Amino acid sequence: MHSGPVRIVVDEVGALRFDDGRPVTAASGIAPLGDGWLIAQDDATSAAWCRSGSTTAVRVLPPVEGHDTFSDAAGTKHLKPDLEVACPAEVDGEPAVLLLGSGSAPRRRRGVLVRLRDQQPVVQAGDLDPLYDSVAQRLGLLPGQLNLEGASRHDAALRWFNRGNLTAGVPSASVDVPIAHLVAAVLGRLGAASVPVDRPLGYELGEVAGVGLAVTDAIALPDGRVLLSAAAEDTPDAVDDGPVVGAALVLVDGAAVLDVAPVPAVGGSVPKVEGLALREVRGGEVRLLAVVDADDPGTSSARLELRVSLG
Repeated sequence: MHSGPVRIVVDEVGALRFDDGRPVTAASGIAPLGDGWLIAQDDATSAAWCRSGSTTAVRVLPPVEGHDTFSDAAGTKHLKPDLEVACPAEVDGEPAVLLLGSGSAPRRRRGVLVRLRDQQPVVQAGDLDPLYDSVAQRLGLLPGQLNLEGASRHDAALRWFNRGNLTAGVPSASVDVPIAHLVAAVLGRLGAASVPVDRPLGYELGEVAGVGLAVTDAIALPDGRVLLSAAAEDTPDAVDDGPVVGAALVLVDGAAVLDVAPVPAVGGSVPKVEGLALREVRGGEVRLLAVVDADDPGTSSARLELRVSLG
């Protein structure tokens, strides 16, 4: 992993817990909602709404075969909805958060919209199965290679990132989807097969200790460039977890990689950043909120405040 003008400082680290003490687990995406932040959990049917001094659960999907949390140990991992993306959106002109499944298994192909009505979250979900097929086809992916883990908002478009796996010969890649069409499909106002899928891009992110870096989330910058979070996770496929040997932020312009900067260790461990949100851009410095998936259902996800110098 090379390091050029991009520099990362971890200003603050905190454990994410609900008000009742339960851990927020498997944090996989973060986006603004009202006066706080909505955090997706990829191992649960609820998200976490974090506001000043309070973190409450927001049910985003019904139970799956009676389960609201999922894990390898319980033998229920195959049932999880695997919500990996949290991205700002609009519904009828009002702000919302769009949550999207990874598409790495048939149960993981749903979208969810969360908006506020009278300061309370209102949720609507929809099946997007034909859209996931369209994305896989546009990227030339074989069955089992789709794993959409991140997204960035670019005005009227959502750039949707497939994580990829260099061990399996699958590079990280993205497509652009009109956000209004995607929202309409989740709401049932448009067939998911009718959502346009354009501008496929591939990314060569390099590797750490022989393990390829792969995209886990993205955030668009005001100048059109994009910061990607990437993890070097030693896993053979899009479903199984493996040891994370490195994590980085990658500055890209289109498909061109401008720089790769390692994310500093947190508590002596590599932080597997899976969600990014933009807090502030000031000159050549960007302040981000990041959430970390510990891949352990008994461990609270971490919230990081990052200061990124773009040189």
